[in-house]
Amino acid sequence: MKGRQRFSKKDQRQHRAEKKAARAMAKNQALLEIVQNEATTKPRPNEVKALEARTEAQGHYIIAIKSAQLTFGIGPAGTGKTYIAAAMAAEALASKRIERIILTRPAVEAGEHLGFLPGELAEKIDPYMAPFMDVFHERLGRGFTEYLVRHGTIECAPLAFMRGRTFRNAFVILDEAQNTTPTQMKLFLTRAGEGAKLIVNGDPRQKDIPGPSGLTDAVDRLQGLSGVRTVTFEAGDIVRSGLVQRVIERYELPAAA
Repeated sequence: MKGRQRFSKKDQRQHRAEKKAARAMAKNQALLEIVQNEATTKPRPNEVKALEARTEAQGHYIIAIKSAQLTFGIGPAGTGKTYIAAAMAAEALASKRIERIILTRPAVEAGEHLGFLPGELAEKIDPYMAPFMDVFHERLGRGFTEYLVRHGTIECAPLAFMRGRTFRNAFVILDEAQNTTPTQMKLFLTRAGEGAKLIVNGDPRQKDIPGPSGLTDAVDRLQGLSGVRTVTFEAGDIVRSGLVQRVIERYELPAAA
């Protein structure tokens, strides 16, 4: 037909192949954009439920954390110190009152040292911070928590790595503080900057280091200081189970001769 451009069969096949390749490229690009968006899109946190005290000491602890810049939680395991501190940190982050959560503890636990554990620093410290992560998963959601960890909004670090740092607009929790020396405790407490809230938890009766405990030393030194609160938990405040409470009570008795 006059005016119509004629193509050979070879040209037609090549044209169809080019169109097919262009469609495949466009499809692959669309899939790549979807994957990239999923990798960078910030997950939404769970709706954070109101935290309720289960014992009178827990109620005092919650009030202390809300009102003081530095709070000491002293007492046996199972009294809810870790749970409450982590839950309140999660709530503060979700409501954008703080910008970061920093978790730390001395690199000593029940006679073991981080150097004996396999793996890199993150792999060594992560098992020690599992109780906090369990709370964050419950309060914020697993996906949102993992996003915050990847982006450094939630950070876990040994106490030895605190030197030279300043905590600003952060919720900083020092756990197992009975295993700090007075020098380490001073190092930690003097990291506080503008907008920082410090929580220090521990049980002086479970000390695994020789010499004086930085936790006991700090509580004694800072008693009555403005902005500092101390809440003491007893065996009767244990909320894990009746068995745990009875076991701890027995261990507090004098050893049989």
